[in-house]
Amino acid sequence: MTTLDIIAIAWTILAIIVFPTQFFVTAPYGRHAHTRWGPMISNQLGWFLMELVSLVVFAGLFLAGPNVKTAPMWIFFALWAAHYINRSLIFPWRTHTRGKSMPVAIAASAAGFNVVNGGLNGLYLGWFGAPYPNEWLTDPRFLIGLAIFIGGAAINLWSDNRLIALRAKGGSGYTIPRGGLFDLVSCPNLMGEIIEWSGFAIMCWNFPALSFAVWTAANLIPRAVSHHAWYRRTFPDYPAERRAVIPTVL
Repeated sequence: MTTLDIIAIAWTILAIIVFPTQFFVTAPYGRHAHTRWGPMISNQLGWFLMELVSLVVFAGLFLAGPNVKTAPMWIFFALWAAHYINRSLIFPWRTHTRGKSMPVAIAASAAGFNVVNGGLNGLYLGWFGAPYPNEWLTDPRFLIGLAIFIGGAAINLWSDNRLIALRAKGGSGYTIPRGGLFDLVSCPNLMGEIIEWSGFAIMCWNFPALSFAVWTAANLIPRAVSHHAWYRRTFPDYPAERRAVIPTVL
């Protein structure tokens, strides 16, 4: 086990420790935004900056590293890059949130979080992890993980598109999303992202990828529960059968 593996395991344990506390503190951005956390920044600019960090750090470390880049590793790189190109260079500018803001502290802490996750995964694949043989492309872990990643990404993109379309119709306010997975959970976009990075952890089968999947769940499950509670408070006719992020469960 390498030093990087030990750091990734410690980072994973921290996610598990922090997870319960996140149900009691809702980060003040999006529908939960307020100014009590200090200076504010444009919502779109904040999203752009904090998500761009993941793309730049991971890509820089992967490409600069001395490891031989095999076909499976290029696929890992392409999937990570595709996700964060969308999240940083496309998604923020498609949202109808002009005029809205988030605390600088939130954007900065998210950027720091992304430096760690992008750094661990970029260092593993580019520098310190054993190169994946091309035979890994037929390994069940790669094939299952890839299928899960693609499914999660499809859910995430579909859900984001539905929410963006709702905002376009409803102006600057919020409405109840309906149809598809929205009939089962309040936050299929967050569910999709959890599924996506769980698939990435399976297909990569290393500690840094696992740590990112655990952190994704630890952050997004409490966020989804907060969203769900907000919907119930805001809309008296909100469907009672919906759950927050896991159909029929949570």
